Amino acid sequence: MSETISVAVYFCSTGSLNCLRQEGCLYGDDKRDCTVAWKGTMTTHKEEPPVKNPFLQDLSMLEGQNVAQADGGPRGFSDRRGISQRNIPQHIPKPFRKTYHLESSVHVWSDFLRTHLHPKTVCVVRQYSHEGEADRLDAFGQGERLLCEPNYLQDLEDRLHFYVEECDYLQGFQVLCDLHDGFSGVGAKVTELLCDEFSGRGILTWGTTPILPPEREPMKDMYRLLNTVLGIVHLASQSSLFCPLSLNGTLSRRPQPPPPVSFPHVQYNSSLNYHSSALLATALESLTMPYRIHTSPMTMAQLADTLNFSGRKVVNTWASVPFPVACSRSLPDVLCGMLEAAPWKPLSSCGETPGSRCFAQSVVLRGIRRARQTSNLRPGISPYSRLHACDTGEEVVACYLQTLYPGCHSTSYVLEGPCKVAAPYPQFFSPFVNQQGFIMEEPMSCPRVVESIPVLTALQSSPVLYRTLQHLHQEVSRVDVRRWAAFFSTGLELAEFHEALYELKNLAECYCSSFDLDQTEERGLLPNGGVGGVGCAGLN
Repeated sequence: MSETISVAVYFCSTGSLNCLRQEGCLYGDDKRDCTVAWKGTMTTHKEEPPVKNPFLQDLSMLEGQNVAQADGGPRGFSDRRGISQRNIPQHIPKPFRKTYHLESSVHVWSDFLRTHLHPKTVCVVRQYSHEGEADRLDAFGQGERLLCEPNYLQDLEDRLHFYVEECDYLQGFQVLCDLHDGFSGVGAKVTELLCDEFSGRGILTWGTTPILPPEREPMKDMYRLLNTVLGIVHLASQSSLFCPLSLNGTLSRRPQPPPPVSFPHVQYNSSLNYHSSALLATALESLTMPYRIHTSPMTMAQLADTLNFSGRKVVNTWASVPFPVACSRSLPDVLCGMLEAAPWKPLSSCGETPGSRCFAQSVVLRGIRRARQTSNLRPGISPYSRLHACDTGEEVVACYLQTLYPGCHSTSYVLEGPCKVAAPYPQFFSPFVNQQGFIMEEPMSCPRVVESIPVLTALQSSPVLYRTLQHLHQEVSRVDVRRWAAFFSTGLELAEFHEALYELKNLAECYCSSFDLDQTEERGLLPNGGVGGVGCAGLN
């Protein structure tokens, strides 16, 4: 299975790189001459480098042995970080085949990075800090103002054009940004720049939110709510598609929010971003398969067009990690036991969908061998169901989706290749999951390393987004924004905020179905055509 090539530009605050060098190590020379020409008195301040965790230490050991050159790939690198799994001396540890317990040693995203980065990839925002309470990028207006500065804007444009000029066929851009803090403002300005300079290209934006702790500070909680609302409105307006990504049960503020999303065969720690980001990355990697493989005729812009009609540019994500398949069962057998409801869980903080209602969806199932995608009944044996009568795995999934979501426009993809979960992916699977990610009837008696898993994901345009966006609008409309003057002191005007609220209300109404309208009228919650009582009743 051949994949397209993706490059990236990372914006991050000071302190988030840890052991990672900003300029990377693809072209650098660690033995370059650092002789100082100054002859006068000089004071040297030396800082000890951060301590690498065991996984990064093993990678450094392998790279020190130059085993990457054995593969002969581009620039001598292979396997995404330049580590070849063949010709490795026996005395050298194999990081991708070991089990690491990094829960106590991972603090930032670069602590489990296994990919070399180009020198033009990382842009560090020096005036904001990743750690501590001071100098943090907390507000939407701060992020917007950051990219209004000529030095950062010019730097971003230079990095983008450097990569774009190397593309033979540019499909589009994926923007992955935090939704809960000031990076939502950065993402809004980035998507605005992309929309202006690369008109006609697909722009898929993913807004991430970490799992919220049970006890939260009121000010941070309010900032998160305001950043989320502003981020959704601006990112959706400038993108082909916008999708929130989070394991939280809700995007709004609640005294007792619902618990984080749970998976039947995953035992993850909701307080660790290391665990939650692994689950979200698994879903994202599978969701984007339709436009990343050469065997698929779908492009990024075409995928967006199948979902964003009638102004519905916000979508929600569902995933089953791992997809519960027993070793001896075929795909029709498994899906026949899931006709009441799909096995996936919501990953966009929108909650469960009441009933089987959906406008459009893109579904990806991966990790099922071709021989098990159909029932393969012997001649003369009648099929047990419509699913068992299908001739291909694509037909099985399409028939299942038509049964579960009648009248919905569905596109489905069935791929044999599973999702690889080699180190440093956390080993948080239940004892019932075997090495290939299939579900056993009895728990495994001896320790094992799960190397791959089947995954089912869906990207949906669903009526559930009406309730989600409407509740956000109602909650923020009741906020007395005069109590949060510090949030608006970063450059955001009150008029812009009121306009964003109005656009959020209009966006919610794009997802309003007759069922939602009836329920809204029964409860007396029909929107009133204004932006609401902003500044009337503050929330504590």
